[in-house]
Amino acid sequence: QVQLVESGGGLVQAGGSLRLSCAASGSTRRIYNMGWYRQAPGKQRELVAVISNEGSGNYADSVKGRFTISRDNAKNTVYLQMNSLKPEDTAVYYCKANAGTVYYWGQGTQVTVSS
Repeated sequence: QVQLVESGGGLVQAGGSLRLSCAASGSTRRIYNMGWYRQAPGKQRELVAVISNEGSGNYADSVKGRFTISRDNAKNTVYLQMNSLKPEDTAVYYCKANAGTVYYWGQGTQVTVSS
């Protein structure tokens, strides 16, 4: 089992920045890819960014150039640095970890961007 705990969400004005963190515990040696997803009210959950165990990241087109995903394998933590935030970035952000054929989700953290 893997447990994921997100933190760092909050309320920010458009153009501002936030940094999300997701700390993994439990059977962390099995984790390879980790990622961030988000779900806005009335919308489906969507991919924001993923990062491999080696540190290679991929991003949704909507956040390229503004968000940066990184991970610290020694701390079993993945980060999402979000700059130039827009009101449309408002959502609950979820951390996801892939461990073999199983994946785990965190409880989510709210990000609200005011215009």
